[in-house]
Amino acid sequence: MSVNIHPVTTASDLRRFIQLPWHIYRDDPNWVAPLRSDEAKQFDRQRNPFFDHADARFLLAVDGDRPVGRISAHIDHLYNEFHQSMTGFFGFFEAIERPEVADRLFEAAMDWLRQQGTTHVMGPFDYNTNGESGLLVEGFQSPPALMMPYNPPYYGDLIERNGFAKAKDLVAYLVQLDGETFLHEMESLVPRLEKISQRALDEGYATRRVNLKDFDAEVERLREIYNEAWEANWGFVPLTEREFDETARELKRVADPSLGVMIEFGDEPVAFGMALPDFNQALRPANGRLFPFGLLKLLWHMRHIDGMRMMTLGIKAQHRVRGVDALLYLHMIRAAMASPYTWCECSWILEDNHRMRQTMERITGHVYKRYRVYERSLQEP
Repeated sequence: MSVNIHPVTTASDLRRFIQLPWHIYRDDPNWVAPLRSDEAKQFDRQRNPFFDHADARFLLAVDGDRPVGRISAHIDHLYNEFHQSMTGFFGFFEAIERPEVADRLFEAAMDWLRQQGTTHVMGPFDYNTNGESGLLVEGFQSPPALMMPYNPPYYGDLIERNGFAKAKDLVAYLVQLDGETFLHEMESLVPRLEKISQRALDEGYATRRVNLKDFDAEVERLREIYNEAWEANWGFVPLTEREFDETARELKRVADPSLGVMIEFGDEPVAFGMALPDFNQALRPANGRLFPFGLLKLLWHMRHIDGMRMMTLGIKAQHRVRGVDALLYLHMIRAAMASPYTWCECSWILEDNHRMRQTMERITGHVYKRYRVYERSLQEP
């Protein structure tokens, strides 16, 4: 039968769009199903603050009555304003292993993006670099850490046959916190960091835990650091106040305050680091549903989480290389070593962020997963 592409216009269409991954990954033991309630919110144009500055078209590939693929084509006007570009994006790509399914999806998505006046497209993103980013191209042997993508190995071929080439790779490092090599390395590294960070302390910098009890004010401090510390990064999009608030409230559900640190200079917040327990380990057995038994599974497996994800380390530009970076690393290393977790994923890191990669390798990390962002022109040759 032939493959037809339908825009998602009804509640029934959206349910089928959301449910498709459960069919794609039904035999994959490494896939972690998202909570269906969270997925519904992600595609809700009223509840998701991304749509305050973006447009999107969701497309479903159907063979007869059976959904066999999906994709989003979206335009982030805030990204284009920040980067002075006319870039479109694709994301939420899923397809069975039939090339014609992907071909039809990309054809329809690219046609819509051209109609909106975009000249260049990148992806996959859910919806930009502030969400899940890139396609897994190395490291299929284990489940993804919290808020990291996962996909079958054949997706890369489906994307590349549609004219896409690599734009940038993002890497994830694994650090074995209970390994002899790590513990031995820390014996010499921690004293060095203490000596360097003393300069920052002498100048008046101070550290403290992230304070979830003062949640609203703390979120605003974190947003200030985030939007300034990362603004020069490839693919950066500033988070709006509503987006940051929403993200913070979601992360608060799984946050461990002992794994977060804030650095201040007087009354100014200048740096922060945050790691989160790998909640995916508890989420996977629930298969996307909290009721009737998913919540019990979730609560049981939360007690057995043995890893974490280091997801943010940021310093405002004018406060770098003054001992503040050493102070930040020192406190996050101490927090990790004092935690009950045996491993830490540090992700994601741009492949050409050599300074950060050297730091990861200094603490005995090794690249164990790689994610690829693709791009192509939408202009006629």
